[in-house]
Amino acid sequence: MPIKIPDSLPARATLERENIFVMTERRAMHQDIRPLKLLLLNLMPTKIVTETQLLRKLSNSPLQVEVELLHTFSHSARNVDEQHLSAFYTNLDAIRRRFYDGLIITGAPVENLDFRDVDYWPELCDIMDWSKLHVHCTMHICWGAQAGLYYHYGVPKYSLDQKVFGVFEHKILKPNSPFFRGFDDVFYAPHSRYTEIRAEDIAQNPALELLAVSDTAGVFAVKSADNRQFFITGHPEYDPETLGLEYRRDIDRGLPIAPPENYFPDNDPTRAPVVRWRAHAQLLYTNWLNYYVYQTTPYVISHIGGDSGIVE
Repeated sequence: MPIKIPDSLPARATLERENIFVMTERRAMHQDIRPLKLLLLNLMPTKIVTETQLLRKLSNSPLQVEVELLHTFSHSARNVDEQHLSAFYTNLDAIRRRFYDGLIITGAPVENLDFRDVDYWPELCDIMDWSKLHVHCTMHICWGAQAGLYYHYGVPKYSLDQKVFGVFEHKILKPNSPFFRGFDDVFYAPHSRYTEIRAEDIAQNPALELLAVSDTAGVFAVKSADNRQFFITGHPEYDPETLGLEYRRDIDRGLPIAPPENYFPDNDPTRAPVVRWRAHAQLLYTNWLNYYVYQTTPYVISHIGGDSGIVE
């Protein structure tokens, strides 16, 4: 997919080095098609890293996607240059009257807090409420998934005795779902979290469908029955070295942390990790964009808000 991003966004150079087709604003002006309009709400402190990870996953299809970056105005980001935010990010007030085919809400390192204790929780609720009538389909990741399930459906999160940290095997509960088209019988995905969503809470809500789980990591994928909300509790977008960097960061902070499971060969942190999730991660994002955004979003974007046409 040629993803349309600002010419000077730092992720552009990284993606082009990987032979990923990036369409600059200048080139896109000469194409007479309606690109998908995608909004990325980036709640991670390492914003440039997260931008690059997600743009990489959105880049493997013939569709053209115009990506816009969103941040919470009520939270002061400490790990990114203010000039980067002002140059490439917008806020809800600036886009409140616009419509988007898709929205991605990232995770955030606040999961040990009660939702209402997060300083930008009221603004995030405002964004999620706005999305009901202005976004065709939303994908929530990790803490973003927990926040979305709690806000939209009242599903609680639970603290864990120890961090779910590593790369875990998952099984698909809805094998005929277009979301998993092309997947193997089992697949792997990274997790890094201190809290969980429980399958029994999902099962009690007829508006939700449990799609995939892990015997070790628990709930992985959930969607709404109308196909307009997806919730992924892991981090399929992670780079090969991300879990290792998190592990060494926690070691440097003196935190009690074990090496991520199923990540380093023989559980030896001195060895390079084995990547076993990249292909399925790519399929997951491509299937979401194709089957739940592109094929069902209205051509007249201001008509967003109706039911999805996907039948399962």
